[in-house]
Amino acid sequence: MNVIGYIRVSTQGQARDGYSLAYQEDEIKAYCQAQGYTLLRLFKDEGISGAKVDEEALEVDRLGFQEMLEYLSRQEVNYVVTLNTSRLWRSDIVKVLVQRELKKYGVDIRSIEQPQYSIHKKDPSDFLINGLMELLDQYQRLEISLKLGRGRNKKAQQGGYAGGNVALGYKVERGKKRLVIDDRQARTVQRVFDLKEQYPSLTLTQLAEQLNAEGHRTKQGKLFTKVQIKRILDRKAFYSGLYRYGEITVTGKHQAIL
Repeated sequence: MNVIGYIRVSTQGQARDGYSLAYQEDEIKAYCQAQGYTLLRLFKDEGISGAKVDEEALEVDRLGFQEMLEYLSRQEVNYVVTLNTSRLWRSDIVKVLVQRELKKYGVDIRSIEQPQYSIHKKDPSDFLINGLMELLDQYQRLEISLKLGRGRNKKAQQGGYAGGNVALGYKVERGKKRLVIDDRQARTVQRVFDLKEQYPSLTLTQLAEQLNAEGHRTKQGKLFTKVQIKRILDRKAFYSGLYRYGEITVTGKHQAIL
């Protein structure tokens, strides 16, 4: 039985509370060994915010997940093994999109903490149990979010970094939770906008190919894809000095790149 693994840490708290990438990887490897599965590859996403949806393309905007789908398009796999379903989705819309893609490749899910889970099962008891577990997980997330939200909103209203993914071109200054420019990454960001201004007809894929040809790389040292280029272009206001956090839009304390 050929399987692949998927691991994700979406918040710093999950890493502290036992959901670290290393823990998830160890659990998946032990599970596959016990089940007699052949683990072909592990895919991972590491960040401090949940998955976003590209509403225009109806895709899950998560790099590791997209790499996994590309692998499934050329490799026959029976299951995606994960610690629990919340590693794959944390909202109904993402759940629908994830299941749509996995069904396209004839792949099911094996959840270590939800052993009866299947995206194909129609048994009412399984549906009830899995649904209740997901509702409980969602309730816990909302409870934590309410506790943290006030402090983050206050910081965002002052233009400070309130958390979330750090955009390409910046890094968090250690000990101060403040965004500062990363010179190498900032040059890449400037190059994206220069290319777009000089050659407005270039597609996202062509922009990515040009960046890669010039030697530019992502934060992880990998080649750029169209998803990452779109993410950079969509953050033009931020790179110009505005800071957005939820409904809040103010002049940011971070230095503008553009």
